[in-house]
Amino acid sequence: MQSAINYQFNNIALLKLALTHKSFAHEHHTADRTGNERLEFLGDAVLGLVITHILMERFPDYAEGTLSKLRADIVNKEGIAQVARRLDLGRYVLLGRGEEGSKGRAKKSILANAYEALIAAVYYDGGYQNVFQLIERHFSQLIDEMQEKGLSRDYKTKLQEYSQCALGTVPEYVMVREEGPDHEKTFEVYVMINGVRYETGRGRNKKAAEQEAARKTLNTLLGQENYCI
Repeated sequence: MQSAINYQFNNIALLKLALTHKSFAHEHHTADRTGNERLEFLGDAVLGLVITHILMERFPDYAEGTLSKLRADIVNKEGIAQVARRLDLGRYVLLGRGEEGSKGRAKKSILANAYEALIAAVYYDGGYQNVFQLIERHFSQLIDEMQEKGLSRDYKTKLQEYSQCALGTVPEYVMVREEGPDHEKTFEVYVMINGVRYETGRGRNKKAAEQEAARKTLNTLLGQENYCI
């Protein structure tokens, strides 16, 4: 498990507790019969704080309401369980016989709770900076997906509609650069309309960069007097 999350525990007992479901704790009469529930309680708060921190840094132009919606789309049982599945976390969870027999390792609630407990364990063991880096690695892909599928999915369409109405043409997206290794690339593009260069966007893939550029360009254009909104 430590290699899967790229973190080595100083206190391995914290890792074991984080992976102990209450059904296993009850059957084996462990010192804490609630298993990882207390760690899960703390991990929920830590995860929310770190994701908020990441969103604030990544999207400095987003308003509070937009950030809140994006955070809610990410920090929920489905999103957390998705991250847990990518880490194959279910393989390492200690379950009682009943949960084992009912395919508990694949249950969304068990996976999400175990991940939150794991987050708390890393926080206790290594502090905020270590847990921040771990969560950032684990959730980077999900943040990009939620941005593209949820909040940002209409920005390019809206910009095209506005551009056709107000400027009589459609926008173009010009690639500026592509940086980084294959597993962690960053793309940068800008919007060009009628030969005029507008805003630049960055993202972990080309679509995300284009959406960001479109969003920022819309903000610029809608701040000007127009009759197409």
